[in-house]
Amino acid sequence: MNNNIQDRLSEFKGKVKDADAQDVIRLAFEQFGSRVSFASSLGEEDQVITDMIAKAAPGIEIFTLDTGRLHQETYDLLAKNQKRYRLRFKTYFPDPKAVEDMVAKKGINLFYESIENRKLCCRIRKVEPLRRALADMDAWMTGLRRAQSSDRGQTDVVEWDADHQKIKVNPLAFWSLEDVRRYIAENKVDINELHSKGFVSIGCAPCTRAIKPGEDIRAGRWWWEDAQKKECGLHNNPHRPKAGS
Repeated sequence: MNNNIQDRLSEFKGKVKDADAQDVIRLAFEQFGSRVSFASSLGEEDQVITDMIAKAAPGIEIFTLDTGRLHQETYDLLAKNQKRYRLRFKTYFPDPKAVEDMVAKKGINLFYESIENRKLCCRIRKVEPLRRALADMDAWMTGLRRAQSSDRGQTDVVEWDADHQKIKVNPLAFWSLEDVRRYIAENKVDINELHSKGFVSIGCAPCTRAIKPGEDIRAGRWWWEDAQKKECGLHNNPHRPKAGS
């Protein structure tokens, strides 16, 4: 990280200190303008941030990564957002040739066969489109919360994303799931219909299931893998302290 970026990161951290989530969003737009965007996977947290953007910083572009394997309910929610909010929504798709080659060599459901295959699929369908989405950005915004998983236990409201070389803004970093759902109820925010069927974390249809009472909220993602290592590569941050460290 060069000195200019370090100065901008420190300056922004100072500005948002003690600010509530909606003010963090407003201040991010004041700081970065059109060079900050919001990555929405249309989860509950992302719907909260979308609603806050509409109220505090409608100039922020909201983008979604369409992997080609999303639930129909997720597309239905995106359509609702596009009708309800006068915001800039953009969708990024994976390179079709890369998808064609992967499926030809590995099969349509390759992700069930090994972690390497699953990460390959995530990289082609999600990570590479994200890099394109962030190419012209100085900062990006996410719905990450500390309580979502052990890997996210030290997430801060503002941090340096070394993987993408961007400033990363997580307005809901310290929110609980109860905080998220309270905001949704009080503001009548639309959410994915799958949430009412036991789905908490919703990704691609073949890789997402409902969770059972008492299960971790990320248990429905890649449930056949090690519970401590279930990230797709979008939020890798080798410089973020690990929980308990």
